[in-house]
Parts: sequence; structure tokens; C-alpha cells
Amino acid sequence: MTMSSQWKTPQLQSKLHKADIVVLGSPKPEEIPLSWIQPGTAVLNCSHDFLSGKLGWGSPSVHSSGLITEGDVSLLAAALRIQNLVSSGRRWLREQQYTRWRLHCLKLQPLSPVPSDIEISRAQTPKAVDVLAKEIGLLADEIEIYGKSKAKVRLSLLERLKDQADGKYVLVAGITPTPLGEGKSTVTIGLVQALTAHLNVNSFACLRQPSQGPTFGVKGGAAGGGYAQVIPMEEFNLHLTGDIHAITAANNLLAAAIDTRILHENTQTDKALYNRLVPLVNGVREFSQIQLARLKKLGINKTDPGTLTEEEISKFARLNIDPATITWQRVLDTNDRFLRKITIGQANTEKGCSRQAQFDIAVASEIMAVLALTDSLTDMKERLGRMVVASDKSGQPITAEDLGVTGALTVLMKDAIKPNLMQTLEGTPVFVHAGPFANIAHGNSSVLADKIALKLVGEEGFVVTEAGFGADIGMEKFFNIKCRASGLVPNVVVLVATVRALKMHGGGPSVTAGVPLKREYTEENIQLVADGCCNLQKQIQIAQLFGVPVVVALNVFKTDTRAEIDLVCELAKRAGAFDAVPCYHWSIGGKGSVDLAWAVREAASKRSRFQFLYDVQLPIVEKIRTIAQAVYGAKDIELSPEAQSKIDRYTQQGFGNLPICMAKTHLSLSHEPDKKGVPRDFILPISDVRASIGAGFIYPLVGMMSTMPGLPTRPCFYDIDLDTETEQVKGLF
Repeated sequence: MTMSSQWKTPQLQSKLHKADIVVLGSPKPEEIPLSWIQPGTAVLNCSHDFLSGKLGWGSPSVHSSGLITEGDVSLLAAALRIQNLVSSGRRWLREQQYTRWRLHCLKLQPLSPVPSDIEISRAQTPKAVDVLAKEIGLLADEIEIYGKSKAKVRLSLLERLKDQADGKYVLVAGITPTPLGEGKSTVTIGLVQALTAHLNVNSFACLRQPSQGPTFGVKGGAAGGGYAQVIPMEEFNLHLTGDIHAITAANNLLAAAIDTRILHENTQTDKALYNRLVPLVNGVREFSQIQLARLKKLGINKTDPGTLTEEEISKFARLNIDPATITWQRVLDTNDRFLRKITIGQANTEKGCSRQAQFDIAVASEIMAVLALTDSLTDMKERLGRMVVASDKSGQPITAEDLGVTGALTVLMKDAIKPNLMQTLEGTPVFVHAGPFANIAHGNSSVLADKIALKLVGEEGFVVTEAGFGADIGMEKFFNIKCRASGLVPNVVVLVATVRALKMHGGGPSVTAGVPLKREYTEENIQLVADGCCNLQKQIQIAQLFGVPVVVALNVFKTDTRAEIDLVCELAKRAGAFDAVPCYHWSIGGKGSVDLAWAVREAASKRSRFQFLYDVQLPIVEKIRTIAQAVYGAKDIELSPEAQSKIDRYTQQGFGNLPICMAKTHLSLSHEPDKKGVPRDFILPISDVRASIGAGFIYPLVGMMSTMPGLPTRPCFYDIDLDTETEQVKGLF
């Protein structure tokens, strides 16, 4: 809409306030203040003074010798300037929309035999992270650089790109693995290297940050391997930017707050407790913001600490935590079996407030799950406040908000919420963010990393993220928990298989970390492969329950034969896979996964019929039973008395409508790690049930699942060392 007004028009101020563009056709009178024009409004000055430089052409209404009148010149100038404004706006919009990155990819020179992972990583010089950020469309003020090769990405990017169409969303899952792992991270990296470095398609890998427990235990790091890995791998595997340390600090602050509150409530009167909780400072007693929120929750509509009654003081000051119901454990990012059961509070200063407790590994903390599932700083703060740590003596839930610690937890996590930017061996971008295990947590990288990556790659690009362990665990939780939280819909599942794992499922000898493989795994054995494909077929069927097309990626080892490779691909297609492709990224980089990249692109062009496995409104027991029967193949479930009691409590507390996060062994579809292939007719035992209310799921423990791993007889740390002259790390893998 356009509107023409005189300077003396009534209500001119309100008209100017509503304008997006103001064209000045004559000089502004001094009595009209500039404040009448809203900040940010485009002002085009086409007045007589501006055009003529006060040369005095006379009255604008006078025609002279066929010349255009000055009034006409003003309108023409205004039209041209508006046209320029629109043109520059269109140009800016085009620049913000999808464009192929001008990415300088790094060249690989693969060697044979393939050197160790750390030797390959060290032989490649990564691009400076600020250069990478600029190549993929990040602005200088949207990154916070850590050293030369890592940066955190600010969440403000999501607001800038909110109108940008998302790219294609690809999940990498796997069959039931051996204890050695089957290379999902390697396949993820190989796929994005193929897409971007070899097919010139924008792509982003989104990976979890590895825990230092496995890094120094058995499994080693999680940067990928061979010529498909994240670099520098030692920085990836050790500390990164400190996110897990922030989680550990926040988790243990909350644990300390719980036991300290019990101690102080046990040893002080209501009045003394209240006076310490709301102290007199410079003669004034005031509630903090979080204390005002607690008063509101309790239905006490007062803001003056001096006006509370004795009953209200007691109600406010005492949480009355029942120590037997405490579910919040301390955490440490180290495999330490001797912390699985401990006694705390034995010093005389704790005045008899001792109790039995335990440590979990840091990545099993609910705060890690909150980090992985949140979509903003505000949402994270709310989730942290909702975390339930115990019940009071009347059975009501006690939260971090009740303990007054929400703000402090958010402060400790304010930097951890920003995804970490790194790169692959071929210089393509990677987000590394959050690192929950899949067997004892939900096993996926962060929602925020995925959302930012989907905007950066643009409509024709691809984001490839990985779910931990087998499809029955990590993929099921990706769909039922992560996709519910994010609202994102996956386009393709890439299911990783190896001949080695299939032989194990076909009846091959046991595979043990640190022990040389038996000859059945290093020599051709078609029958073992054929028999073991039952597990691959089952995992394909699990993916199909969610309506997403499946591409099988066979991660090829040097001992695999052509006959074994062809058999797996053929049986996978017969089982319903959209395609099945052998991959050689480990030995030659992205070039070895080009066929996989083409297959994924074709599958992503098909319509996804994504659906959840269950309705969250179902009772907790029915949701557990649905997963056990439809995904694991169990005949039924069996609840321990403790598990049933917890389910009843959580339902009564109003938490029955949350999704389920099963804590189960990753080494079998069943609860028994030695049952390979596709176990049938088993009863799935549920020994305990916990609630991660801040993260947003119920957490059943299947069988004797431990949330603190132990070290083996010969851990990885025997091989890890530092060259004190060069300061180079040795022995990481």
C-alpha cells in the first residue's frame, strides 16, 4: 500500500510510525522531529533540496520549455530508489538461500597397507576452522574458535536461517555388533566425504562426542577410522571443548545439593533453616528469583520474607526428601567398576547422614540427555529445572528447581549447548555434539546440531547423523525419542553391516576385544555368512516398522571375499532393502563410498512414510511391551516388584505419557549378550525403571544393565603415551 501525505496532514506521526519506506518529496520542516520515523525504516530523500542542491528552479508546478518538472523528477527518483531497494533485497535473499558451497576439499593420498588411524590423521593438515566456517556460510560472529581446528557455533544462526528449507535427513544405524564395533562412524564419515568431496553435494556429518571411558578402556575412540575419520582425531577423542566436563560439574553440583539439603534439614529448626535460606543482607531480607518460583508452586502468593506464617515457613524451607527414593547419582567420565556401589557421608561432620549410592559414567547423566534433546537455551533451562531427583516423604517428586539449583546448572551448561565444528580428512564439515551411550541412554547426537546442519546444507543437501549400536537400540530411540523432541522426519536409514558380525550371528566363534580373530573370520565361509544374515534381515524389518527406506552399507574388510560381499548384498535386497552397497572408505576415503552416496540420494528422493512405533498416551507397561515384542522379538516382558512399584509411582506423579528409553545390552536383540542371530520366544526381564523427566523419557533397565562400565585386564591406556619432545599423542585409535 502507498500513501501520499502533506507535512501538515493530521495524525502524520502515526502514519510515519507504520511506514516501512518513507519518501521525502520536499524538505522536512524543522518542527517535525526525526523520532516520528521508526528506527530501521528506509528513508529515500527525493526532495527539492536534495535533487537541485538548492539551485532555485522555481515552483515545482511550473512547466518550462518541455523540460520534466521538478515534481516529476522527484517521483522518478523515488521510483528508481525503491526499485534499487527491492533489487538489493532480492539479491540478499538469493544469497541466503541454497547454494553449493565453494568448499576447498583436502586431497587424500591413500597408502597400502593402511597406516594406523592416528598416523593418517597426523599426515593430513586440516583447514583453519574459520576458513571452513566461511566456506559453509557461517558468519564471523556466529563462531567461537577453540585453537586452530575446532569452533563452537552460536545458536543465533537458527534465527538467521529460519526461512531456509531443510536438507535431507539421513540416519546411520547398524546390525547387532561384535564387541569390536562395525564402523558406523566410519561409514558416516565416508558417506559425507563421498557426497561433498566427490559428488559436489553439500553435506554435514553429525556425530556424538566420545566418552573417555571407552577411549581408555576397550573400544577406543569414535572419530571413524582409516581414511574416513574426523581430524585431528586426538582432539576429537580427548576433551574436545570440555562439554562432558561441564556435564560432570553440573551433575555433581546437583548431587551435592541433594545430600547437603538433607543434612541441613535434619540438623536445623524451621526458623534457623529459613533464616539461612533467606539471609539478611545489609539489613534487608529478599527472596531470589528461583525462591519466588518455589513460593508460587507452593501456592504462597507473597514476596516479602517477613510476612510468611510459621506453617508457610516450614512448607517453604523443608523439602523432606526421602533418601530411599533418590535416583540422582554422581558421575565420572572414567570406567571405574569400584564406584558401582559406594557409601557416602561417613565422616563425622555429616552427622550420621550416610547412605548407599553409586557413580554412573558421565555420558549416562540425564544432563547429557537434556543437552542432546534441547532446542534452545530457554528450553534447556526449563528441562534442567524439571529433572526429578527423588520423592518427598509424601510421595511427591522433588526437582532441581525445588533445590534452587536450576540457574547454576544453566550457567555451567551455557557453552556446552553450542555444537562443535570440526572436519573430515577430506575437509568436509562435521558437528560433534553430545554423547549419550545407546545401551544405557538414548544414543544420539544433539537435536541442535542436526537442525543447524539441515539449514546450512540447504534444500538439496544432506545431513548424516549416527545412532549408537544396533538398529534395535540406537535407531529405535532416534525415532521414538529424538524425532518426537525435534519434529524432524528422516528420509533414509543407512544400515551398516560387516561380514565379520554376520559370521558371528551365523554361529561363528565368540569375538573378544584384544584377542586375535579365529580363522572363520579371516577365511571365506559362505555358510556362516548366509546363516548370520538373519540378524541383518531382522534389523531391516525394524527400520521398516517406522516407514523409512533402508540402504544397507556393507563395510568391507580386507579379508572379505567377493562371494561373501555379493551374498550379503543380494540377501539384503531380498529382505526389503532399497539397495545394498559395498563400501571401501576405510582404505581409500570418500571415493570408496561414492556408490553408497548415489544409493542414498536415490532413496532420499522417494517419499518417506515415517511413523512412530507407539502412542505415548499408552500406559508405561504397554509401551515397554510394544518395544520388546515388535523390535526385540520377545514373547513378553516380566516386571520385578521394584520396577512395578516405580511404574506405579511415575504414573501417579503424572509422568506416564513419556516415551520409553530401554537400557539393554547392545550385543544381542535379547537381554542375554551371548544370544546371537535372532533370539525367539524369550521373556524380557525389567529389573528397574527410572525417570528422566527433564530429558523427557522413562528409563527401564533390562536384566542386569550397569550404568558404570569397568576396565578390562588390558585397557587401551597401556598403548597411549605422549612424546615429551614433540608433544604428540601416541597409541590412540
